[in-house]
Amino acid sequence: MKNKSFFWITILLLFLFFNNAKAYSNRYKYFESIQWDSTSIQSFYKQYPKLAVYKKEVSALYRKHQYIFIWYYNKGRKEIAEVMYDKLNNLKQEGVETTIPYKKELDNLFQKANKKPDVNLELLLTSFYFYYTDKVIEGIDPKKTEELGWFLPRKKMCYLDCLDALLVDPNELDKSDNQFEQYNKLKIVLQRYRNIEAKGEWTEIKFPKNTKAIQPGDTSSIIPEIRRRLFLMNDILSDSKSNVYDEQLQNGILKYKARNGFLYDKIILPKHIVELNTPISELIKTLIVNMERCRWISADITKAKERILVNIPSYELTYYKNGKEALVSNVVVGNVMNKTVVFSGNLSYIVFSPYWNVPKSILKKEILPGIKKDKNYLSKHHMEWYKGNVRQKPGEENSLGLVKFLFPNTNNIYLHDTPSKSLFNKEDRAFSHGCIRVAKPKELANLILKDNPNWTSEKIEEAMHKGEESWYTLPQKIPVYIGYFTAWVDKDGTVNFYKDVYQKDDALAALLLEE
Repeated sequence: MKNKSFFWITILLLFLFFNNAKAYSNRYKYFESIQWDSTSIQSFYKQYPKLAVYKKEVSALYRKHQYIFIWYYNKGRKEIAEVMYDKLNNLKQEGVETTIPYKKELDNLFQKANKKPDVNLELLLTSFYFYYTDKVIEGIDPKKTEELGWFLPRKKMCYLDCLDALLVDPNELDKSDNQFEQYNKLKIVLQRYRNIEAKGEWTEIKFPKNTKAIQPGDTSSIIPEIRRRLFLMNDILSDSKSNVYDEQLQNGILKYKARNGFLYDKIILPKHIVELNTPISELIKTLIVNMERCRWISADITKAKERILVNIPSYELTYYKNGKEALVSNVVVGNVMNKTVVFSGNLSYIVFSPYWNVPKSILKKEILPGIKKDKNYLSKHHMEWYKGNVRQKPGEENSLGLVKFLFPNTNNIYLHDTPSKSLFNKEDRAFSHGCIRVAKPKELANLILKDNPNWTSEKIEEAMHKGEESWYTLPQKIPVYIGYFTAWVDKDGTVNFYKDVYQKDDALAALLLEE
């Protein structure tokens, strides 16, 4: 009898346990499994038409999830909903200056619909997720960037699939590998400059009348103001308030000049004060504009072990080998009438002792008028007619110098040496017809060919001076990226500002304000 009683008690307890477990499971999945009417999407975008641009993505997402709530679970809103809301409230930190549509409606619903799911808040959050990825991660429309002359390949991501990952781990939204590494560096500087702006310490510095220059050791009433400005910008670590142009300030001036594209000397000229007087709001705008450019670039660019980066405004080339910076060289880029194009290619050939095949435009504008004035023009410039065109013979006088680096492209742009070495010492180096002149071509060739035993330094030198054109095909192509950044943060956190040589910043800033 006791055995029978024990048996039925056990059966009853097991029934109650599994029944409660099933009820708990159903409670936990309640909101995640409940479906809502798919026609709600249509009525939602009639109510919130400014978000209708994301209707296609939102519809696709909920078809995939069979029209169930994705921002709620049984206890209320998921953590990712709070993260998304916080991100929207702090768009300014991401360098996004915009008025968020329906922000009041979002705030009201977010305060009310916490425990119980609300279809309007559900669809608002999903729409704002795509709004956020659009503004912060992807950036403005690719067609608009091409109109601005940006032909580097745009970053490609599926933000619909990304949301699935975020629902599992909200921290995915903050992962640095979502963005080109420069983005987060600029973001840190942006916050620092906004703090400076908020303190209101950015006052105008007036250069003394009848003073042509301030030399080391000089005393001037302007020195404390310069010292204060450099302290605010971290060019010096302390502000002694001294009016003497002492060694501390001299080192600060050198740092300031280095990161603002000036010649590296200690003399303070009126033009340096003009630059120091750039409104902090303008510097903030420059940071924001360059953060936008970072949104267009795939983070995968930096994963290539070997690559060449050229930044037009800084007039600088950086060559990376085995993932590390191997060479930095000054460059000369296209002038305003012959702008160097922002694009990418693959370095495929090194040409030693090259001919220069004169482009048709230069032939028409410069060579033919020269021949008309002087019948010996071609011989004086070491040129000759060749297959109906003019080319310059290899040698020291050749406009391409002793070596060129080809990455075939429709823009007919390449890297090359030059006999005009003095141009590399100028502050402004936009003088070419569009191609990029390299200050250290021999060093670049040596580093590229370093692992090839057939190309010793001596053989490279010989090929460069042979006077006969010879081509070498690289066994592995090297990615070349020509970019345009007027603000750039070094690995040590130092921000560099460069002259907007092609006047691209204002046009982009205007587009961002439209967004």
